[in-house]
Amino acid sequence: MGIATDIILLVVTAFFSGLLMQRLGQPLILGYILAGVILGPHTGGLSLSSIHEIELLAEIGIALLLFALGLEFSLKDLKPVRKVALIGTPIQIVLTIALGFGIARLMDWDLKSSLWFGALISLSSTMVILKTLMNQGWLGTLSSKVMIGMLIVQDLAVVPMMIILPQMNRPEVGLPLLGYAALKAAVFIAGAILLGTRLLPLLMAHIARLGSRELFLVAITAIGLGVGLATSRVGLSFAFGAFVAGMVLSESDYGHQALSDIIPVRDLFGLLFFASVGMLLEPAFLLDHLGQILLIVLGVSVGKGCIFALTARLFNYGNVIPLAVGLGLFQIGEFSFVLARLGVSTGSIDGEFYNLFLTAAVLTMALTPLVSGQTARLYALKKRWFRHEPLDSINLPQAGLCRHVIIAGGGRVGFQIAKVLKRVGMQFVIIEIDQRRVERAKAAGMPVVYGDAGHETVLEAAAAGLAYLLVLTTPGIVEARAIIITAQRCNSRIKVVARTSEAEFFPVFKELNVTEVVHPEFEAGLEMTRQVLLHLRFPVLEIQRQTETLRQELFAPIFNSVGSYRTLAQLRSAEQQFDLQWVSIEPGSSLIDRSIGEAEIRKATGASVVGVIRNEKLEPNPDTQFRFWANDLIAIIGSEQALEGFQRLSQPAAYAALADERSHRNRL
Repeated sequence: MGIATDIILLVVTAFFSGLLMQRLGQPLILGYILAGVILGPHTGGLSLSSIHEIELLAEIGIALLLFALGLEFSLKDLKPVRKVALIGTPIQIVLTIALGFGIARLMDWDLKSSLWFGALISLSSTMVILKTLMNQGWLGTLSSKVMIGMLIVQDLAVVPMMIILPQMNRPEVGLPLLGYAALKAAVFIAGAILLGTRLLPLLMAHIARLGSRELFLVAITAIGLGVGLATSRVGLSFAFGAFVAGMVLSESDYGHQALSDIIPVRDLFGLLFFASVGMLLEPAFLLDHLGQILLIVLGVSVGKGCIFALTARLFNYGNVIPLAVGLGLFQIGEFSFVLARLGVSTGSIDGEFYNLFLTAAVLTMALTPLVSGQTARLYALKKRWFRHEPLDSINLPQAGLCRHVIIAGGGRVGFQIAKVLKRVGMQFVIIEIDQRRVERAKAAGMPVVYGDAGHETVLEAAAAGLAYLLVLTTPGIVEARAIIITAQRCNSRIKVVARTSEAEFFPVFKELNVTEVVHPEFEAGLEMTRQVLLHLRFPVLEIQRQTETLRQELFAPIFNSVGSYRTLAQLRSAEQQFDLQWVSIEPGSSLIDRSIGEAEIRKATGASVVGVIRNEKLEPNPDTQFRFWANDLIAIIGSEQALEGFQRLSQPAAYAALADERSHRNRL
């Protein structure tokens, strides 16, 4: 079989393996590694004939991943983590070398092998952790920036390691070589930045003017791999050169387009890298040395994870960050394979040592998505066990919160809502677990609570018991359901506006008594439809009718009939035009079992009842003989004083609690 056939077999096998992992709820990386094991030379079945060539192609995958990382990389973004990256990473490397040396000595390895082992395990996998962060949606968080900052410094540390380790017995030769390599790296980086910032914008502008998307993709790929090749020719890392090329290109006006175009190419070559990692795994050797390998994996994973977590904590990173860093960077990295091959070629390490290290490294890589995925769950357990741990709350008003809005999620949507609420003077608080977004809200002077909105203690810190409205900006149904249930446990009267990515989740929100469900893609489609009809000179009323028909077709299945939804849609329109309000009749209300006429609603409160929802059925425009029941949802029109008067009759307990809260605040 030729290399073309091998690649086809590998991609097809990786597809089915990835599909299996997707069905099992596991990361695709594990499927790619499994494909490599299946087609590798050590399984006895169908194996590839061009393994070495595929390993060479896998190096392109590493380079393209770091090229894409460079495109996303910004010195401004890395500024918050520069101390832990530039100072903490060398500390971590030294401590991890000491850890590896200790583990190796316990296994009766000689001094030279022990030092090699310590150096090999001190590096973590940029490829694995970046792919894991992308799949988990953590890329861009402060935790990910800490990890990426430390990984970049680790990757730079490979250069001196490749010089020092083979020359351990001849320090007088190794030191000059190290200085020469450092000088070459500095000259290369300076030259790349100087020439790149001047030439690349002109080159990319010329290519963009040609209007060929295909040529643009070829150009950015050529830049990334070409600069990487140039660095390898001067004795530096191929992948390091690709990273520098991406970093320089990111400063141009075409960085975002370059990133979006290179991602599919990066993912395809990344598949080859993970499959090549799986090919290195020898099941027979693993079974023969199972106890020794498991001891290495356990010692390295636990010890290295603790070192990373303590390093992050040493530089004053709190909350979930030390846990995320420790659970993310415990594995052995791909550049360790390069070092290990160098050790074999120079006779510094023997074959058994190489196989032990290789098997342990592959296992730690395979465990990374599984272990890193437990970060949120373990952090939740930590919060539950240590309830006395104070929650980070920023900019909360001293007088407390009452009748406020809780925004669960401070991303782009949540932050936009918060800006409007701040502008109109409405009380609100953001709940956010991403430290980067917390810092942004803090800088904007917005009240924010750090934590997971699905936890009762976090909602209590946001005064959920006194809140009027909960806004869920996260589209995930699992997280949304947990947050809604917990919030309703804290406050049964709280109204909920939720966001969903799929219309199929509407029945779930209906069961949870969500007040309003927003489908962003549908709303965007409605607005584009409206704009199209406006440009086609359709009458405004006809545009309203057409868009409302589309809305009915989507939302009507939630209700008992299309007619019920049509009437409710009319009430929604009236709500927007006439300040219509919805108020529930609580048990204990004096209105229960009294008719609208008997209660003299209009005379007593100034409010007009225009609709009632009872047992999920809408009763529009009820007459004066209509009698109120407990838990009826009443639509009223009137002034703010009229609304307050009706609430006094319909919700006596809630109104009394609110009055007490106001009185208490006034006394303060």
